[in-house]
Amino acid sequence: MLECNWRDGKWETTHIKPYGPIQVEPSCKVFHYGQAIFEGMKAYKDEAGDVFLFRPEDNWKRFNESAKRLAMPEVPYEVFVEGLKTLVNLDKEWVKYGEGLSLYLRPFMIASENGVAAAPSTEYKFMIVMSPAFAYYRGEVRVIIANQFSRAADGGVGYAKAAGNYAASFYPNNLAMEEGYQQIIWTDAASHEYIEEAGTMNIFVRIGDKLLTAPSNDRILNGVTRRSVIQMAKDHGIEVEERRIRVSEIKEAAQNGELKEIFGSGTAAVIVPIKGFKHEDFKYELPVIENDYATNIKAALMDIQYNRTEDKHGWRVKI
Repeated sequence: MLECNWRDGKWETTHIKPYGPIQVEPSCKVFHYGQAIFEGMKAYKDEAGDVFLFRPEDNWKRFNESAKRLAMPEVPYEVFVEGLKTLVNLDKEWVKYGEGLSLYLRPFMIASENGVAAAPSTEYKFMIVMSPAFAYYRGEVRVIIANQFSRAADGGVGYAKAAGNYAASFYPNNLAMEEGYQQIIWTDAASHEYIEEAGTMNIFVRIGDKLLTAPSNDRILNGVTRRSVIQMAKDHGIEVEERRIRVSEIKEAAQNGELKEIFGSGTAAVIVPIKGFKHEDFKYELPVIENDYATNIKAALMDIQYNRTEDKHGWRVKI
């Protein structure tokens, strides 16, 4: 694991050491005021045994956007990206080759100053830990479209990968699971009229031949995979619209047969097709179609990640 501490207004020497416990005091500020952010990334191995990262600079930039929002220091490129490359290179034998296999990478930062005064910490700990990963969301996924709970509100921290965003989602998701659904499609806090994200993923909706996705804003995470999916869709000649999507529009499209696909996108899952949804008393099962966008775009993305095709956009970074 990699560790680097921020004290006295500067970053100290970066250390890489065996994975193990870290020692903090009960008054460590992260426990009391929630200054904690993270990123999710993966390393992939190709048939020849070479290892690659996928768009690491984009994760670094977003990490620092999260840091600024939570009044935390920005992490230098040399610590985040170069440190990540060095760490993965040391443990590259843990990157397994095979469809859906990868090494999951978790950069994170916590407030590490001791004290219970309600103020930003004066000390921070940046770390990267890793774990071999298998395919995510193996079963079928059905969702509830939220009409009560919200993931984020205007002016909040929804666009940041703040730990608290995920903690706040667990209770509503548990309620959905009790009804037999695997995830929630979050709606806007003001009116619950517009869809925003699907669980921990960005959301895409296909109506007719057009692919729609909610725009990035201060409530919605600007996902690296989301941006990659949009580009892949455009590369395949698919019309993409980034705009607000009403729940009523989705239900109307379902009723008139125009709703073809709903899928989520994210680092862990890449793309997850949604098989059905419920909104209030309305339930709908998505049709099984040939040549669906989700399958084709996921295959195109994974071909780039596993070095099976040309990388026209310069996303792949060799270790």
